[in-house]
Amino acid sequence: MTVDRILVTHAGALPRSDKLNKVFRLQGLTAPVDKAALAADVKAEVVQVVRQQIECGVDSVNDGELSKSNFLFYVLDRISGITLREVDPANAPPRLDISGRDRKEFPEYFAAGKGGFSDSQNKTRMFCTTDLRYVGKETLKADLENFRNALKGVDPASAFLPALAPGTIEHWLYDEHYGDKEKFLFGIADAMAEEYRAIVEAGFILQIDDPDLPDGWQMFPEMTVAQYRDYADLRVAALNRALKGLPKEKIRLHVCWGSAHGPHHQDIPLADIIDTVFSVHAGQYSIEAANPMHEHEWRVFEKTKLPQDAILIPGVVGHCTDFIEHRELVAERLVKYAKLVGRERVMAGTDCGLGWRVGHPSIAWGKLKSMAEGAALATKELWGRN
Repeated sequence: MTVDRILVTHAGALPRSDKLNKVFRLQGLTAPVDKAALAADVKAEVVQVVRQQIECGVDSVNDGELSKSNFLFYVLDRISGITLREVDPANAPPRLDISGRDRKEFPEYFAAGKGGFSDSQNKTRMFCTTDLRYVGKETLKADLENFRNALKGVDPASAFLPALAPGTIEHWLYDEHYGDKEKFLFGIADAMAEEYRAIVEAGFILQIDDPDLPDGWQMFPEMTVAQYRDYADLRVAALNRALKGLPKEKIRLHVCWGSAHGPHHQDIPLADIIDTVFSVHAGQYSIEAANPMHEHEWRVFEKTKLPQDAILIPGVVGHCTDFIEHRELVAERLVKYAKLVGRERVMAGTDCGLGWRVGHPSIAWGKLKSMAEGAALATKELWGRN
């Protein structure tokens, strides 16, 4: 594909109806769920969410992740060997905290109930209780068919579907079976490899969601940067094992520092892990870049080169605020990256999935529209068009 403009995409999750949200909240509770009605509603909403992306000017679209119960627990439908059960929070295994370092620096802030993902009182945990096996073929098949159906009559530049990285699943899954951290991690990778391969073989770009590659740093306050790099390298090795044999150009990696609102004062700098990020077997790299803690890191690319033939997708609109970024600000951000890595090697993206992370669905769509307008302005500047 010849690139003669800045293309627009996003990081995955998009708004779904209150009706769908209510049904997903009921799943697993005593209230029965009409599976046939749910499937019909998901199919219809995927059609709508694809149309809305096109109307907003998005070039690389997805299904909005509308069929997933949530970012993490959807793996319960994909991998056997996982048991979901309630625990007594006072006696439960410690929850890895994606704001762990910030919590030590700003205890009063978190004690006041702020900080997004503070869920120490959450009674529901996932446990690995036997060998992990991929059992999600039929569920994934429905996702693929819904997406193909929604793409009829539209002509986006590309289409992608997200799936979680092994390392991110590992952080929220407690091992009661393998008894060895590396065997456990690679067990997750081998199970998820089937999903990765199926998405690519269906003709879509596979987006690997790995927020915990950067935000895992917050989870282990005792680690040095060198120790954390070793830790992250092992998670990348597991991911690359799962991606083995798949073409790089069909793989997009999305990383961020967690979508929790909070200080993010102790986030690991991008410069400390950029080579680790680029060691993932991928052809596109989606990186959080619009929020106040990380926007300055465009300068990392003054010294760090993209892997050969890779595409950089910096977040140029974010989820950390309900302010809609002005199109000229979006263009300014894109031009800075384009001048460093090449105009043909930049796509406009979001910091994270906008879905429920902004105050209202209209804000999410407003951000996407502004991003497309900003990409058009950047295109005029970079290609010298009137």
